[in-house]
Amino acid sequence: MASGRKGAKGQSATLVENRKARHDYAILERFEAGIELVGTEVKVLRNGEGGLLGAWCKVDDRNQLWLMQVRIPPYAFGNRFNHDALRQRRLLMHKAEILRLRAKVEQKGLSLIPLRLYLSPRGKVKVEVALCQGKNQYDRRETIKRREADRAAARAVRVYR
Repeated sequence: MASGRKGAKGQSATLVENRKARHDYAILERFEAGIELVGTEVKVLRNGEGGLLGAWCKVDDRNQLWLMQVRIPPYAFGNRFNHDALRQRRLLMHKAEILRLRAKVEQKGLSLIPLRLYLSPRGKVKVEVALCQGKNQYDRRETIKRREADRAAARAVRVYR
């Protein structure tokens, strides 16, 4: 799901997006986190490769936030020091934010899902993490019906003009 869109000056450029998460989960809150990467991973992401499908985040016993199941393939021109495609990657957030997220995930049964990887205006790779609640099948159908109704209304407005 790589997009490779470049943002305007002062805006972020989306490298990888998780569109399936918006379909499967109700997004309650969004957070920005830094990510600890090795050099070849940054090169691969800037090329627009990588995937967030099935990715999730966890808070471990030492109150560190980890990004799990993110696919960043090995760099094509890398050597024997190339990175592992599915390794765990540490996310960088303030300790207070991590503790607050941990409490919400443990108490309410919510999930931490990465929505997108993007470049900040300073050129750093950032992750948009969302606190999500899983949707039921009927919730997904309701979302689809609402989206189709909005499209039909927009189409009617266009025809009328």
